[in-house]
Formats: sequence, structure tokens, C-alpha cells
Amino acid sequence: MSSPLSGFGLGLRPVHYDDLAAHADAPARRVDWLEIISENYMRVGGKPRRHLVELRARYPMAMHGVSLSIGSTAPLDRDYLAALKELAEDLEPAWISDHLCWTGMAGLNMHDLLPLPFTEEALGHVAERLLRVQDFLGRSILLENTSSYVTYVQSAMPEWEFIVELARRTGCALLLDVNNVHVNAFNHNFNPLDFLRAIPPALVRQIHLAGHEDHGTHIIDTHDHKIAPAVWDLYAEAVARYGAIPTMIERDDHIPPLGDLLVELDQAREVAATAMRAMRVA
Repeated sequence: MSSPLSGFGLGLRPVHYDDLAAHADAPARRVDWLEIISENYMRVGGKPRRHLVELRARYPMAMHGVSLSIGSTAPLDRDYLAALKELAEDLEPAWISDHLCWTGMAGLNMHDLLPLPFTEEALGHVAERLLRVQDFLGRSILLENTSSYVTYVQSAMPEWEFIVELARRTGCALLLDVNNVHVNAFNHNFNPLDFLRAIPPALVRQIHLAGHEDHGTHIIDTHDHKIAPAVWDLYAEAVARYGAIPTMIERDDHIPPLGDLLVELDQAREVAATAMRAMRVA
């Protein structure tokens, strides 16, 4: 399926506003598109909105949320969805994404992406809520596979089976976070290639790359380090299976200068190009 985005992007962070504005006009621009955190700009004016409008005129954008809480048992937040829809109408993003998780209940937002039990009951619950969200927004959305540090004894299927069936029931697509696949494979002792092989290529619309902290016995998804060699290797496997999927780098702490991220973005280009060349030879 053709994509309204292509190439390699970065997550938009305030520290890079001015550099990205200047970079957009450079002859050899190396950022193809930007992904924003939706909540940072919903019903927000002032300088953040001005910067967003200026950068949107120069870059294609995607919207990525952290508060949809699609797996919660709490009622869907209609005010949140209305603000999200308003921002999308103004910004005209390539797509809207969020996470396959829950973030709280009973009015309490834990500000964390909490894992779901992979059961038929949870699948039906999430599918029904997702259909209502997509109907309200007037578009299908992408859901991201999240990192996790616990599992549920009730789970009756692997994560990838849950994702594939959810997509079949709702028409949603997958934002594949390669780092999260690596983190979960290590933490929960499965082969990350099993995850990649189970996901049909048509479901993958976007890829995230990020860094993590390796504590020996477990890995934590932190977005505050460079991308690890094992994640680069897994990204190459993902490209070999899914092809040229729009890919971006997330960095949320210890954010380096834009130039450092551009070096890492060029590394993503090279890993993808090498994997694509290998595909053609094979």
C-alpha cells in the first residue's frame, strides 16, 4: 500500500525547533518528515503552536499520542478525542497513531503505557473501543506495540497474534517499534524474529527506532540512548521483511544536538539500503 510519508524522520522536540526550521531550507536536507506528540499541541496556542505551524509548512508530519488509553475500562474521553480531531483537521497529518495499552482508569492517568492481557476478552474490548474511536475521528489509526516488564497469567495468545487479529477486526494498522520488540523479546524470553514473521507486511505503516537501558537481567525502554547494535540488526530484518517503511528516531531524554541525531538517521538510511540491496540480490 502506498504511504503519504516516505523516507526517514525525527520526533519533533522543542530544543530542535530553530535548527529544524533552518535545516528545512538546506540544500541537502536529511530529515524527510516529523512526528509530533499530539498532546503537546492539542488546544495549545502561543509559541508552541507558532513553531508547529511554521514547521508544518516545511515538513510532512504524523501525529503520535500517548493518552488514548485504548485498553482501559474507563469510558472513552470525548473531550480528548475532540481535541485530537481538531488538531488533525488543522495539521492534516499523514496519520494519527497511539499505543496498544492502557494508561489509567477512574480519572487517574498513571502517565505510563501499561500492558494488556492478550486474551479474547481484552481483544474484543479493545476492538470495540477502537472502532468507536476511528468512527469519531473519521479515519483509521495506527497502534504501536509497547514495551513491557510484566506479563499476565491470563494471556492466551502471543502479542503478535493479538495485534494481527485486532487489525483484522478494526482496519487499524501497526506502528512497529523495533526497539520495543527487542526489549520484550529479552524481558519475556521469546525470539524477536517470531514477532516480525507473524506480522503481515501490509499491516506495517511506520517504524520507530529508539534507545534503551540494559540492566543485565532486564531492559527498559528509555529513549535516552543511541540505538543499540541489536536493535539495528533487528531493524535490518524488519526492512528485509516489510520493505521501505517510513522510519523515524525517538529521543525523549538526554536529547543531543540535531546534528548528532542526523548522524543516527543516516545510519538508519544505510541499514535500510543495505537490507534492500540484499533483498534484490536474493
